[in-house]
Amino acid sequence: MASAAGFSVRDMAGRVHRLSDYKGQWVLVNFWATWCPPCREEIPELSALYNRHRNKDLEVIGIAMDYRNPQQVRRFANSMGVSYPVVLGDREIAAQIGPVSGLPTTYLYNPQGKLSAYHVGPLTEAEVERYISTNKKK
Repeated sequence: MASAAGFSVRDMAGRVHRLSDYKGQWVLVNFWATWCPPCREEIPELSALYNRHRNKDLEVIGIAMDYRNPQQVRRFANSMGVSYPVVLGDREIAAQIGPVSGLPTTYLYNPQGKLSAYHVGPLTEAEVERYISTNKKK
């Protein structure tokens, strides 16, 4: 698995996100696609999670994969009410973080910047909250 300690991604608004920028916070990186039904189920959960924790103890970064054009991703994100930063992904971006064997794929980094969890398939807000709560002291 690639070391994400040096990942640097630019979101659709032009803001650069580095794992090192979020020391002291959990960082959830989620790979998704507009055509992916489980991703569509998961996105509202991740938006709720982000809205609850933003500017406190958790950052969510969405990485859109396998898209036709940026406008398609922007329209989709707006229609889904995505509130967290969205990056236009490709193989090079994925290689900075780790394998993406299916969608959605999620990487969760602890406040020390270490990979804490890797999951292929949809997650709920409650599942992520439970994981963070259980692993806060580790």
